Amino acid sequence: MSKRALAWQLLNSLKTRLVLSAPLFILVLLPLIGVALNDAFAEQVKSAAKNELSAYVYSVLAVTEVENKRIFIPELVLENRFNLIQSGLYAIATTENAEHQQSIVWHSQSFMGITPPAQFTIPPTGKSAFDQIDLAGAPHLIYSFSVSFASLNENVPVTIHIIKDELEFQQQISQFNQQLWTWLLILILVMLVFQLSWLIWTIRPLARFTQELHDVEQGKSTQLSSQYPSELQEVARQLNILLNTEQTQRKRYRNALADLAHSLKTPLAVIKSQADLSEASSEQVSNISRIISHQLKRAQTAAAASWHLGIKVEDVAAKLLRTLAKIYREPQIDLSGDLAPHAVFKGDEADLTEILGNLLDNACKAAKSQVKLTVTGDAYQLQLCIEDDGPGISEALQTQIFERGIRADSYHQGNGIGLAIVRDLVDSYNGRISVSRSENLGGAKFTVNFTHSA
Repeated sequence: MSKRALAWQLLNSLKTRLVLSAPLFILVLLPLIGVALNDAFAEQVKSAAKNELSAYVYSVLAVTEVENKRIFIPELVLENRFNLIQSGLYAIATTENAEHQQSIVWHSQSFMGITPPAQFTIPPTGKSAFDQIDLAGAPHLIYSFSVSFASLNENVPVTIHIIKDELEFQQQISQFNQQLWTWLLILILVMLVFQLSWLIWTIRPLARFTQELHDVEQGKSTQLSSQYPSELQEVARQLNILLNTEQTQRKRYRNALADLAHSLKTPLAVIKSQADLSEASSEQVSNISRIISHQLKRAQTAAAASWHLGIKVEDVAAKLLRTLAKIYREPQIDLSGDLAPHAVFKGDEADLTEILGNLLDNACKAAKSQVKLTVTGDAYQLQLCIEDDGPGISEALQTQIFERGIRADSYHQGNGIGLAIVRDLVDSYNGRISVSRSENLGGAKFTVNFTHSA
């Protein structure tokens, strides 16, 4: 079977779909939840940082005074980190003249030694701005708030900027991210184990159903058990009815064949006992009697068989090759076989013996010294190939040789019904039989193909 056909068969399986869909749902849904939670936490951290910097603005504004249009802010403020040099938390007060030129009127002690950015964002009076800037080669968060003080009947605008190192917030996000994905991974593994265990338990009846069908097909069982979930119980019941009906009909067919053979034997015995019967007529009566005996034996040996049995071809073929090698000793026929050990014929052993026996016997009659049987196959198909080194069969006869009463010139014995029987048997199993010239031995080559249901 090709890889594409095998892949399609797997995808067309309910078991495969269930086993793949549940883990796929988990592997897609939980990571999406993780991404959403991570983004939500980052937004929450950003909002908390904004609120924190806003509080620092009001703490600076609380100690800000204006005299004679000048801004006065103490060098030391209440928040101690503003008083420590390069502590990571900075406060700056800027003003802007009519030409929009900015100037720093005050900065905290922590800002000493740091080069200020070329331009600050100045929001409108009473408004704030929250952004990100690079300061001393590192990312920082900046919160700016503009106010206006009244001095000498004039408004003195000032903007307070609070700058804080972003590293602290990134560490919070990173720590949360690590913990989140660790727990999500654990949760995914736990849910996968749980889901797979649950699915295995859920589809166990399907696996048992498949195994029982296989046992019926192989002849190990004749019925399906009734202990199935409600969805499968009715299917099992209907299949059991079908199996019972098939077995009953086949038994009736075999019994009818046996009865017919028995009923004909007595009249033939009476005819054969006639004293004035000619030698030619007696010979034909003997042939009819031999055919009836053969069919009676087939009916008896295959009475308990069924179409779904799996017969190993190797065993039947090897036995036939050994038997024919003893029969065709003069002249000596080299009978060889290339038999696939796993090739299976899904049908009656008697029918397989009839097909192979007829074809091999005809090949031995036509062969000069060599006959070869090749058997190949797997669970889905079976091919039987019989070749000989005889004169072969003309193209004119290749299309007629399977008709009853037609005998190839290569065969000096027989009444011309063997190949017709083979064709009928092959057709009954929906197989195909063809004849051609053997590329290896030069004689006739009969090829029989059977396709089994998966």
